[in-house]
Amino acid sequence: MSTKFNKNIFALFLSLISASAFAQEDESLEALITDRPDATESPTPMPKGFLQVETGSFYESFEDNNIKNENYTYNTTLVRYGLLNNLELRLGWDFVEGKTKVNGTTLDDVTSGFNPLLFGFKTSIAQENGCFPEIGFLGHLYLPFTASNDYKPETTGVDFRFSFAHTLSENSSLSYNLGAAWGDDSPEASYVYTIAYGHSITDKLGAYAELYGDLPENSKANHLWDAGLTYLVSNNVQLDATVGSSITKGQDILISAGVSFRLPTKNN
Repeated sequence: MSTKFNKNIFALFLSLISASAFAQEDESLEALITDRPDATESPTPMPKGFLQVETGSFYESFEDNNIKNENYTYNTTLVRYGLLNNLELRLGWDFVEGKTKVNGTTLDDVTSGFNPLLFGFKTSIAQENGCFPEIGFLGHLYLPFTASNDYKPETTGVDFRFSFAHTLSENSSLSYNLGAAWGDDSPEASYVYTIAYGHSITDKLGAYAELYGDLPENSKANHLWDAGLTYLVSNNVQLDATVGSSITKGQDILISAGVSFRLPTKNN
């Protein structure tokens, strides 16, 4: 793994120190609910008047016929703001660097830059009631003019998801998403699914395991898995770490780490 990536992970955890310094602890609030580190989005929107930042880095690689593609995502920042009691606004942007190695030799044509900025919303549809799950809906636009040249599509990407969550016991839960996405200048819809099992090991430490993937209309399906840990530093600050890979061909390894923190706004 590159020295630049290691430095970025170090900087990421330094940001936790800063977050702990100004993240106001409010015991009247429950612990923050995040949309990272797994691919499954929660159905719960942000409380009105609160801002939440979820950021991290990840590394992924895939090798086929002595050609190895590596991607370093140096930040996966998602900013969530509770605009109304039942509505959050979402902004996300990440910086990616892609490298290709042939027989162990790195080629000179390194790609790097920002992916299209994500702009979207999340709203709650129904609260959990017995066997009936909590349900939420979220949608995003991916704006081409905000992307760097190496990652700029010609058309705007779109996705949407219905998000579901069940409480299985005092210490465990099951969440899943169903939706569709259009992107990469293709008219082809890609149907998206995720399912994640979460378990609270202690009041602070949690673990999860997840299956997720997409089913393009005219291409082969992609199926992946990941698993990880979360650590609740306080009700408003959480650390996470993840490892994963693909079940179908496409990803040999995924390694990720991140931090999330929640802040009340001045008007709250």
